[in-house]
Amino acid sequence: MSALTEAEMHSIADRLLGAITAAHADAVREVYAPDASIWHNFDEVDQTVDQNLATLVDLHQRASGLQYTEIRRFLAPGGFVQQHVLVGQAAGGPLHLPAMIRFWVEGGRITRLEEYLDTRQAMVLYAS
Repeated sequence: MSALTEAEMHSIADRLLGAITAAHADAVREVYAPDASIWHNFDEVDQTVDQNLATLVDLHQRASGLQYTEIRRFLAPGGFVQQHVLVGQAAGGPLHLPAMIRFWVEGGRITRLEEYLDTRQAMVLYAS
């Protein structure tokens, strides 16, 4: 297994974030390996790609104008780490959600990611 380059890291991450903000589920699926595992610290459950895509559809039903800001990326063994702030507008007010994601990559596709965030900052997504 060869080490990921900075250019590859940015390409993979930019494709993923672009597909998420555009609500383009097929493009998100293309960035993931078919058997990728997606984990979040708030529920400690491994999602499948299909489950994660359903979560992203729900996110877009709850918020508009989604953008990733304050992006920082660092190479890590087998992949990379990204820190960012997800912003947008939700029914409960402005969304401002700092997060960190650890990505594992093989063959140019994400095989696993672990996302860490504070769910209190996501509560605007669930206000009526």
